[in-house]
Amino acid sequence: MSRRLRLGHLYPHAMTIYGDIGNICSLRRRAEWRGIEVEVVPIEGGPADLESCDLLFMGGGQDRDQSGIFADFAEHKRGSLERAVASGVAVLAVCGGYQLLGHDYVDAEGRVLEGLGLLDLRSRAGDDRWIGNVLVDAEPSMGLAQATLVGFENHGGRTLLGPGLRPLGRVVVGGGNNGEDGGEGVVAGRLVGTYLHGSLLPKNPALADWLLAAALAHREGRDTPAELAPLDDVLEAAAHARATEIALAERGRGPVARPRAARRP
Repeated sequence: MSRRLRLGHLYPHAMTIYGDIGNICSLRRRAEWRGIEVEVVPIEGGPADLESCDLLFMGGGQDRDQSGIFADFAEHKRGSLERAVASGVAVLAVCGGYQLLGHDYVDAEGRVLEGLGLLDLRSRAGDDRWIGNVLVDAEPSMGLAQATLVGFENHGGRTLLGPGLRPLGRVVVGGGNNGEDGGEGVVAGRLVGTYLHGSLLPKNPALADWLLAAALAHREGRDTPAELAPLDDVLEAAAHARATEIALAERGRGPVARPRAARRP
């Protein structure tokens, strides 16, 4: 009998400012609906065995929280995460978690926060913010059952991918990684980074299943994604369609001025 699927939730108290916990709920429910037992493992500060998980999730946080997280990661978790990713553990990292995967992040005060350097990307705080609903054409090579992704962005961060990286998708509506090159997020192997906050996976079940298939492949020691039984996604498809309509109504929007007091990533 297979062991339970382990979902590691990194810093669930500090890095979940937009209801990012909804992504863990979605992964858990979609697995359980298929008869797959799940164990959610909260992972806070200090040493942690990230390699024992099948999927790692990390949401976004404010600059002051992110600064502490970056330091804890560098001291206690860098090596474990490197080994986890190398062994095929799936990762979903949102906003601050996404930025952490790169070389560094320069915050609004000009401080350089060292990242993990797992991916060839760099981030910095911009002079304005991208706030609103987003529509993205997903990276075709992922083979998602739904070809678009919908979500909500609220970030001042600007991320530039290195030449060897692919974005998670191409922006139809929204700012994406930096408001300039049309890319949103990153996908590298079983690792996904994105600026799409909150309830990303409930209204993007195809991406949730892509991550679950990758997590199951890790648990089972497979090189290829696991086959998943289909689910009745009528409600999820309706949510996706409505979110698409809302995003398209915002086509052409630009960034807004960044309030000095609100320094979030």
